[in-house]
Amino acid sequence: MRVVDAFREMYGGEPAGVWHAPGRVNLIGEHTDYNDGFVLPFAVPYGVTVAVSPREDDTIRIASLQAPGEPHVMADVDQAEGWVRYPVGVFWVMRGDGLPVRGADIVVDGDVPEGAGLSSSAALEVSVALALNDLYGLGLEPMRLAKISQRAENDFVGMPCGIMDQAASALSRAGHALFLDCRSLASRAIPLDLEKHGLRLLIINTGVRHELADGQYAKRRQDCENAAKHLGVPALRDVTDLAAALERLTGNERKRTQHVVTENHRVEALIGLLRAGAVQEIGAILNASHISLRDQFEVSCPELDVAVEASIRGGARGARMTGGGFGGSAITLVAEDRVDRVRAKVLEAYEERGWAAPTFLSTTCAAGAHRLS
Repeated sequence: MRVVDAFREMYGGEPAGVWHAPGRVNLIGEHTDYNDGFVLPFAVPYGVTVAVSPREDDTIRIASLQAPGEPHVMADVDQAEGWVRYPVGVFWVMRGDGLPVRGADIVVDGDVPEGAGLSSSAALEVSVALALNDLYGLGLEPMRLAKISQRAENDFVGMPCGIMDQAASALSRAGHALFLDCRSLASRAIPLDLEKHGLRLLIINTGVRHELADGQYAKRRQDCENAAKHLGVPALRDVTDLAAALERLTGNERKRTQHVVTENHRVEALIGLLRAGAVQEIGAILNASHISLRDQFEVSCPELDVAVEASIRGGARGARMTGGGFGGSAITLVAEDRVDRVRAKVLEAYEERGWAAPTFLSTTCAAGAHRLS
């Protein structure tokens, strides 16, 4: 395992263990998590693997095979910069909670395409959280690790994400999507066997890097909070009469509310179809979600829109952007015999516009975070 070989080379010894946490695709339920709503993500077979050993002091040494160079060495978490802030934030949260976590030597290896909207940051946080949980005998449940990882991203990195990404990485089961109520944090596994129905889910990585910490994501979240305040509800999840709510709102608050409320309905509708075995019918819900994200939540971009539209012209049953938006990836639901045609249509559409070709990943529902050795 190359992460172990790198650990030996960098630190001159064997790691105490190796852990893996996956990235995720969100099948439906976008920007609903921080509105106390519903989401339906699943873990993907791409993620972050960490080799870790504990230390007897508070120093953190961390290196990544995707960022060659000497390990970052920090006696104080405030020294962390750049990507290092995501894993170091986990130490910061755990220590702040009074957990007996000291230092560690860490090597990171990841194959989640960075910036693709597949939540490489959550995979990094959760893998480190799980490693520290095991090494220091903390006895924390997966949801607690997800919440610690979310707080690392919210409070240490400064990215106001919801709980979905970290929960999907920590709790997912192979062959299943994860239905999560982001208010109660109740969850259940929903079987998702696309191959049984002759379908595949393709991830189209547009190659457009999304930087959600630049303020756009935070602005959308603030719009939602302002709308909930004006409507006198704890969160937009609590809006029961959408028509009446929209009459009381204007501008961005009106548009954000329309998306969140209808997106929650789409999550429930899609789960209903899966339970009924009508997997072939979920494509229309994916299409509706993308239109809402594009027009009401305004988090799409031309590259995502073209990927979605070209997929459908190529015969896909449905497609939508996934993740926070402003770039990243789209997902498209395709019959097995249409995969090549859909790829060709998307590549053709990008070439016509002079854009760099996107990349394609075929994905299945993978297992959540676990120890490898």
